[in-house]
Amino acid sequence: MNFLRSASSLALRPSSHILTRRAALPATSFAVRHLSDSTKKTIEDAITQNKLVVFMKGTPHAPQCGFSRAVMQILSVQGVDMDGALKSFNILADEELRSGIKEYSSWPTIPQVYINGEFVGGCDIMLNMHQSGELEKLLLKEGLIEPEVEESPRA
Repeated sequence: MNFLRSASSLALRPSSHILTRRAALPATSFAVRHLSDSTKKTIEDAITQNKLVVFMKGTPHAPQCGFSRAVMQILSVQGVDMDGALKSFNILADEELRSGIKEYSSWPTIPQVYINGEFVGGCDIMLNMHQSGELEKLLLKEGLIEPEVEESPRA
């Protein structure tokens, strides 16, 4: 009986050469392309014709993920006119846009923020820029927010 127990436990243990071996993937000379010419044009037109563009899940007033919600809250706190200065795209409504924007920017996550035609980043970058004050400076420079008016002391 001891022989059977020890033999069966040995059969279940993987050999060391299996643990160190990695699967080799075949090399390919092509990449999967998700970005059609029409989607690329849509993206390029949006980021060149609008000072602030956000590709997000949901809409500015009804974000459908926490990261998109956080970016909208950051922009709102900064004083961005959410109905006037912001152009948004709900990537959940368009699968081609959802995969195409990731290819266009070479950035794997959503939301994606563009200011004055330049890719700024996603939620983590927007949060860091907000916390450091860099985002406020950029938004002021691009005319997306108004400078705060300091009240003079009352006499």
